[in-house]
Amino acid sequence: MSVVGFAGYWQNARMSETTSSKHYVAVIGGATAGAEVASRLADRGIHVAVFEQNARPFGKIEDGLPRWHEGLRQKEYEAIRKKLGKPGVEFIPQTEIGRDVDWKELVESWGFSCVVLANGAWKDRPLPLENADQFVGRGLVYQNPYVIAFNHAEDPSYNGERFEILNGSIVVGGGLASIDVAKIVTLSNTQCALAARGVEITTTELEVKGIPKILAAHDLSWEELGIEDCTIYYRRAEEDMPLVAIPEDAPPERVEKIKKSRRTMLDKAMQKFHIRVEPLSAPDELLIESDHVVGMRFRRTRIEGGRVQVTDETFERKGPVVISAIGSIPQAIEGIAMNGELFDFSDWTYGRLEDFPTVFSVGNVVTGKGNIVASRKHASKVSEEAIEAYLGVGDGAEAPQAEDLTEAASEAAEKIGDHVDRQVPLDEATRINLQAKIKARQVAVGYTGQLEGWLDQAGPPC
Repeated sequence: MSVVGFAGYWQNARMSETTSSKHYVAVIGGATAGAEVASRLADRGIHVAVFEQNARPFGKIEDGLPRWHEGLRQKEYEAIRKKLGKPGVEFIPQTEIGRDVDWKELVESWGFSCVVLANGAWKDRPLPLENADQFVGRGLVYQNPYVIAFNHAEDPSYNGERFEILNGSIVVGGGLASIDVAKIVTLSNTQCALAARGVEITTTELEVKGIPKILAAHDLSWEELGIEDCTIYYRRAEEDMPLVAIPEDAPPERVEKIKKSRRTMLDKAMQKFHIRVEPLSAPDELLIESDHVVGMRFRRTRIEGGRVQVTDETFERKGPVVISAIGSIPQAIEGIAMNGELFDFSDWTYGRLEDFPTVFSVGNVVTGKGNIVASRKHASKVSEEAIEAYLGVGDGAEAPQAEDLTEAASEAAEKIGDHVDRQVPLDEATRINLQAKIKARQVAVGYTGQLEGWLDQAGPPC
């Protein structure tokens, strides 16, 4: 059947409600930022097509936020479903732009009034050591696939990469993500050690109550389990770990107060989850034996004028695996110019691209941060109590909620909506052809046009 021929096939009730819309916007990525933009634009009567690379549109909420954040994850799942289920929003799953649909063709030929990049930061920043990536899968692991595998560990239908969570793992990093990884190591190994002693407990319960409290309840000590504290090797000082953002205009006394809070939070996390931080330690070389990573050599650093300077002092640490958690960056899309690790935006506030004047960008794809807390545009407004809750060391405060995490996307959606409203309306032929192309892609992946039915078929998120 030809593309135009699909127009006669177009029977989707939700779409027919809004075919009179004068404008049509493509949103690339259906998770937190993308769903918020789609929802806001739909509220303005603008038709939206959401292209999602996965079967489910939950992004880093499902595959980046460790599974012990049950409350936050469930709230965000429901928020995304509600937003993408609005009349006027079409969902196109299992469609990666650049692989399944050409970027330039989508922007310039499909007929969209505007295209919004909300596809996040899924690529791990490469470990800055020569030839390091040739050892991926041979003792070197990156954070994103590691956390994804942990979240899906109890899902028998998961067919992605799996990892053994090994005692003595070496973690390289320094942000919230590296703490998540270290917690995965100690919580999982504690769970296994307790199970071997007849004590069944989930990692979620361990995370909430903390390892010392659980061990005390069973008259056990950490030393009896034979598990090592998991150490994070960080190139700066402990108080420099970006757990709480420092506002750009903060006076010196405010800076010192925030650094003290960072140290306090870190101390709580180290005690509760048996993790450590080795500061002023930069990766220098992977230790290789029999073509497999067996540890890492680090080089001591010092901080001068806020910048990291390396010294001549080195030391080595052996371990069964090195996990790199030094940050996430956007996946390159053929046709979009890069500026280092990020897209070459001409306007960083709204993620504009000089070569594509109808394109906007929101969320992690602009910030280059993969963590849902750290990526907020107004990160300095996230309370210290909320960050403590995220780390699992708070005193009852809740972690940042879905509404907090969409603030920047909401602001961007209003800007995008104003821009779209000023554009020349789509003529009927363009609109029909565009709808036919969308329907053709949906049919190609087996999507029936009903979001809830599709998500039921795809199965529940982990």
